[in-house]
Amino acid sequence: MTWESLNDWFENLSGSGIAPPGKVLLSLALIGLLWVVRSMATRAIERQTDEPALAYRWRKITLYVSATLGVVLLGLIWFREFRSIATFFGLLTAGLAIALRDIVTSFAGWLFILVRKPFDVGDRIAIGDHAGDVIDLRIFKFTLMEIGNWVDADQSTGRVVHVPNSYILTETLVNYTRGFRFIWNEIPVLVTFESNWRDAKRLLKEIADREAGDAAERAQAEVKEAARRFMLYYSKLTPIVYTSVKDSGVMLTIRHLCLPRERRGTTERIWEAILTAFAARADIDFAYPTQRFYDNRTEGKQGDAAAVDPAGAQHG
Repeated sequence: MTWESLNDWFENLSGSGIAPPGKVLLSLALIGLLWVVRSMATRAIERQTDEPALAYRWRKITLYVSATLGVVLLGLIWFREFRSIATFFGLLTAGLAIALRDIVTSFAGWLFILVRKPFDVGDRIAIGDHAGDVIDLRIFKFTLMEIGNWVDADQSTGRVVHVPNSYILTETLVNYTRGFRFIWNEIPVLVTFESNWRDAKRLLKEIADREAGDAAERAQAEVKEAARRFMLYYSKLTPIVYTSVKDSGVMLTIRHLCLPRERRGTTERIWEAILTAFAARADIDFAYPTQRFYDNRTEGKQGDAAAVDPAGAQHG
C-alpha cells in the first residue's frame, strides 16, 4: 500500500461518507487495536529482558508511540480539514501554544530530557527546592522519591514529589550520579586544646582509610572517564584530615569520597570507630562549648604572674 492510497483512505474516512455513530465505533475500534498492540509489545519486551530499567524505558516508548498514533488517526477520522499530518500538527501546536502555555513548556522540557538526558530514571537529583531519586518520567512531569527535608544525611522521607518538566528549563539541576557518581563527605571532629590533637588526627586518618578508603579506588577510574566530558581535576582522592582552630578546641575534619546513597552508613561506621578509639585514650577528649574562668596568677605565664601581687595590685 502506497502513502497516496493510505492518505486517500483516511480522507474518505474523514469525509461525510461516515455518520458520527460510525466514526464513534471506528474510533473505539482504533483505540482498542492500539491498546492490544501495545499490550502485546509490552509482554514481549518483558519476556526478553530481566532488567527493570530497560523494560521500563520500552514500556514508556510503546506508550508514547501508541498515544501519538492514536491522536493522529483520530484526528484524521473526525476532522475533514486535517488533510495532512503536517496540517494537523501545525494547528494542534498553535492551539496548545496559546491556550496551554504551561503544558507546552512541560512538553518541551520532556523533549529536552529525552534528547540531552540531564537525568534518567534511577538518578538522584536536586532541582529547585526539591531533591530525590527519579522514579518515573512522563510527558508533562517527572516523579521523585524525596530525600532530605527533615531527614538527615539525604535519606528518603517516603514522600513522592511530582515536578513539572518545565522546571528543567527554568531551575538549576544538580545530578548526584551523572558524570561522577561519588560525592565528597566531611565529618568534623572537635577535640579540646589540651588533647593530643596530633595523635587524634593520626587516629582519624587511620579510621577514614579503613572505613572509606575503598571508595577512592573505585572513584579513580570514574574520574578518568568523567574527565573526557568535563573539566575535572582531583589531585587527591584518598581520605584526608584537615586541621583548624575553633572557639572551643581544635577542629579535625575528615574528608572522604562516598556514593550518595551510602553517605549515612559510611558516616555511622566512621563515628562508631571514632568513639571507640577516643574512649581508649586518656589524652584525647571531645570539645564542646563551655564557660571557663581564667586566673592569671596560677595559669598565666611565669613573668606575668610575678608582676601581680596576691591582692591583685600590679607593680609598674
